[in-house]
Amino acid sequence: MTDPAFSSVPAPASAPARASAPASGQADVDAGHDLTAGMLPADAAPTTFAELTTIRTGGRPLFLLAPETEDELIETVQDVWASGEDWLLLGGGSNTVAADTEFDGTVVRVLTRGMTLLEPGRAADSADSSAAAAAAAAAGAADGDAVAVAVAAAAAVAVAAAADAAAGAGADRVVLRVQAGEPWDDLVAHTVAQGWSGIEALSGIPGSTGAAPVQNIGAYGQELANSLVAIDFLDYESGERRRIPAAELELGYRTSLLKHGLRGLVVAVELELWDTAAEASVLGAALSRPLAFPQLADALGVHLGDRVPLADVRATVLRLRAAKGMLLNPGDPDTTSAGSFFTNPIVSLSFSRTLPESAPRWPLNDPELPDRVIPLEDYYGIGPVPGAAPVVPLVKLSAAWLIEHAGISRGFRLPGSRAAVSSKHTLALTNTGGASGEEIAQLARFVQQRVQAEFGVILQPEPVLVGLGL
Repeated sequence: MTDPAFSSVPAPASAPARASAPASGQADVDAGHDLTAGMLPADAAPTTFAELTTIRTGGRPLFLLAPETEDELIETVQDVWASGEDWLLLGGGSNTVAADTEFDGTVVRVLTRGMTLLEPGRAADSADSSAAAAAAAAAGAADGDAVAVAVAAAAAVAVAAAADAAAGAGADRVVLRVQAGEPWDDLVAHTVAQGWSGIEALSGIPGSTGAAPVQNIGAYGQELANSLVAIDFLDYESGERRRIPAAELELGYRTSLLKHGLRGLVVAVELELWDTAAEASVLGAALSRPLAFPQLADALGVHLGDRVPLADVRATVLRLRAAKGMLLNPGDPDTTSAGSFFTNPIVSLSFSRTLPESAPRWPLNDPELPDRVIPLEDYYGIGPVPGAAPVVPLVKLSAAWLIEHAGISRGFRLPGSRAAVSSKHTLALTNTGGASGEEIAQLARFVQQRVQAEFGVILQPEPVLVGLGL
């Protein structure tokens, strides 16, 4: 589960990294901004973070608002901002861990729904198509699935690009505008049913669509960045509403400008997908994008770069996620979690060589220096060029491997704690029943300390922490 629950969160200087910490004191309502007007009564809806989040921890917010239309959402958020009090935007609650104390501010649940087809279709560009496949392959392991190797990942790029050019380059594309509150997996299910490919490998990720760009959700060889065109954004600092192209969001591995500096509300997202209707009429099935993740290809019994029926990809991804406790299921206690609690660390190639040879790793960039024209007066015949910034080769590690080899096994828990490592996947921390937010944080700190002591790597938390710090 990598989908962040918050579309955007203010981060005061006193708050821990990637958290929103409320200031002390009760929120006052400005005249003309009645925040209680749309507040949910206690008997009509959940009123604590424990009831609003998948990990089931957290206290009560002072105010809880739940606008259901785009206009209501914008007006509500503007009123909350005008009050000057602390605020949080909450989506599906699947990537949030909250303290059990009261949140002294306003929580706005984003419940807007709906999808609009903006462009019925236009010719795809083969270069763009191949680039998307290559980028997806380079994205690496899904939520810590440490099974691929660098050679296989590199092969995926080449094979996917070739298959893309041969089979999918002429397909039409569709552009969808999706409301921020639309549940992400409902969107994926709809696109698969329509025969639109591009996000099928992102099946089963919980949370809301508007939250997806915040950390550029990704899994099984696909990332949101491969399909995102733009976001409709209400800026907290300026109060302006604007359309921000995906290229300006600085999308990276589980990160974006929305996560680091750009505060506000994602009103809607625009996605560009491939319409497979034309080729399906010939081939007899709506086919996926070229597969770019070894575990998924193996599970489907095909090769990297192959294209298979969309429905088969979705069903297989859902099965793989369920086996790891990464698919919400009331009957599976391991899914009472915030999904993957730690991101896969990115380190320098030189540092990665200090780790055991068995530690999985994936190269993220090309270490070869680009060609450069050097003025004659600046060239002395030896040594590096003065002022030239070296290209540092980066490597992504498997957080799950580091945790397991630091001596923390599946099902591990601290004595007397109700928080535990998932019995299916060491990346997930679970609430076994009645755990507090602080118990989850204590276990996370212990995992961090063990990995740092054993390997010198500091794992970074993936969920949004509310009133908690690691």
